[in-house]
Amino acid sequence: MTRSYALRTLALAAFLVCTGRGVAQISLQSAVNLALKNSPKIRMAQADLDKARAARSEARDAYIPTVGVVTGYGQSTGAPLNVPVIFSISAQSLVFSFSQKDYIRSTDEGVRAAELTLHNSQIEVAEDTTNTYLALDYSLERKMVLRDSIAYSDRLVSITTDRIALGVDPKVELPKSRRTGTQLRLASLQVDDEIAANRQHLALLTGLPATFLFTDRSSVPEFTRTPASADVDMDKLPDSYGIKAAFASARAKQYTAFGDSRYMLRPQIVLAGNYSRVATSLSSYLDYYPRYGGTDAHPNSENALSFGLQFNIPLLDMAHRAKARGSAADAARAYAEADQQRGVYREGRSKLANSTRELDLRAQLARDDREIAEDQLETLKLQLQLDGGASQGPQVNPKDQLNAQLQERQKYLDVLAAELQLRQTQVNLLRQTEGLGDWILGATGSRTLTPSVPSPAGTTAPGVPTTAPTGASPGIVPNSPSVIPHP
Repeated sequence: MTRSYALRTLALAAFLVCTGRGVAQISLQSAVNLALKNSPKIRMAQADLDKARAARSEARDAYIPTVGVVTGYGQSTGAPLNVPVIFSISAQSLVFSFSQKDYIRSTDEGVRAAELTLHNSQIEVAEDTTNTYLALDYSLERKMVLRDSIAYSDRLVSITTDRIALGVDPKVELPKSRRTGTQLRLASLQVDDEIAANRQHLALLTGLPATFLFTDRSSVPEFTRTPASADVDMDKLPDSYGIKAAFASARAKQYTAFGDSRYMLRPQIVLAGNYSRVATSLSSYLDYYPRYGGTDAHPNSENALSFGLQFNIPLLDMAHRAKARGSAADAARAYAEADQQRGVYREGRSKLANSTRELDLRAQLARDDREIAEDQLETLKLQLQLDGGASQGPQVNPKDQLNAQLQERQKYLDVLAAELQLRQTQVNLLRQTEGLGDWILGATGSRTLTPSVPSPAGTTAPGVPTTAPTGASPGIVPNSPSVIPHP
């Protein structure tokens, strides 16, 4: 992270904390964008892409002349070992090679693989951020539900104590009531641990402080129903960017193997040029080669210029032949690994689609159970209102109402647990069907993901709107701009 970006992140965090009275509420889209900028995984993938582009430039620049200057000046005596050159300018470039075109194609595929890997890393970071955001949102909701349940449990203990003092209930009812409250407080502590862990992970992803970090459920788009497996052929869906990157890497290795195999018995043409300046005044070169200086009437030039083409034909190079066999083996292994990854990926995607539909039904069952518990609670309330519970039928009392309220809260906890598992599975499926980026930016207005629960005092947690669940099912929001840049 650069210093300027770190300062901007800290300023944003301070602004959120100050304006929210100690509560930093962040939308899903902002969390994903911050995670994409802050992720070390993405920075490593970007570095790999820069390296691949440099390798491609290196392969293509073999046709661009390499120019160098060699200079030096000194005195020598005795037999001259070489021509006394003051400075020399040489240029050399590749004109033709059967292998170089394959090497260039290999680097092109390497860049493509690096781009796909970078995009796949961005999608993985977006998925991780989204799942963490949803987990934190549901944990905050569960905390509200448990707070209500603990309040009901405390009232139940008080009423049970009074009923035991009046001789209405046996003494065994009191430890039962206390045990219910203890279980709820233990569950509340576990939810506090989940909230702290999710906040810490979300803060690590986004670079924001974890303290008092809250979600904004209106920023979470709705899910639409997942199509049945009979309507969609999962094998015809495009592969993930990770699978495409694996095949691009395999093709790069295959082109390298082609280039290595086309080295032997094939000409290589190199263009070379040189200009040198020769000085014989500080050496004994003319004593040994007197004709080099010419005559006084016609002295020879001390400038040397050469230009020409060089043809190289490798006839026997066993080391390079062995290298070609190794490159071919690497390419074959890379293709086999890519095929294996694609098979595992498609099998997992099909199972994930089936699992999503199963989890959707489980969540619906949990919602139906909660609706039944709500109806039973309303019935008890009506019975208590009719003549103080003296109407025909079984007698009800405030203790029965509290038990019904506790049961309704427990059913709602089951709904939240089922919906969280469903939503995270849907996010995973959206990632594998290349719809995660479009879905993240699909939120409009005040659409909600999970319902809120009013507390006994009629208050709600910060950043938790009081809206009812929509009961929507999983899917993809089409025709939306992607928060993740496409390669």
